[in-house]
Amino acid sequence: MVRGKIEITRIENLTSRQVTFSKRRKGLFKKAHELSVLCDAQVAAIVFSQKGRLYDFSSSNMQKMIERCEIQRNEYIGAANLQKQQYVQELKNETVIIMDKIKLLQLHSRKLMGQDLDSCSVEELNQISTKIEKSLTSVKSRKAKLNEDKLEKLKVEIAKEKEVFNEGSRLRQMFGAQPLWMQSRSVESEKSGPSCGCGNMNISDVDTDLSIGLPESRV
Repeated sequence: MVRGKIEITRIENLTSRQVTFSKRRKGLFKKAHELSVLCDAQVAAIVFSQKGRLYDFSSSNMQKMIERCEIQRNEYIGAANLQKQQYVQELKNETVIIMDKIKLLQLHSRKLMGQDLDSCSVEELNQISTKIEKSLTSVKSRKAKLNEDKLEKLKVEIAKEKEVFNEGSRLRQMFGAQPLWMQSRSVESEKSGPSCGCGNMNISDVDTDLSIGLPESRV
């Protein structure tokens, strides 16, 4: 019958925990002994119980095994430290190289700005002059491109405004509307004319005779 898989968790029951500790410890030491015999290996196992009691197994002298383990540990730590030191030294070397490159770039930048030119030879000055001319050509080309784009944008905006104006004129002609300047003139003329609605009356139709008495007695 196959045993079911046991969940590896802390055993809460104290008695069961002590029984399991004793059985598993003996099984562990038995496996260690078998490993040392079958494979001709030096095996050591150290176990502390919950109460701090020591249990150990060693295929040979335990003290020599511990000393050998300490030597191996020191060698491992020394190798790790050496590797760290080598890595730190490599970083320092890379930092020095990068700083030198930065200094060269700063010096080259100052020369392009017309500074620190006393140590430059004629050939180096010619190279600097050529680079500046190329840079100036690139700047001018970029500036011309930006101005051209701006001009095209203005043309598009003007074309849109003209199209809106033409559309307004077409609509006014279609519906017989007067332009704004004519409408403003009409409004001003209406304001300056008589308000009694007699603006169309002929002056000859107005009676200018002077009479005394009631209107019915007039001849």
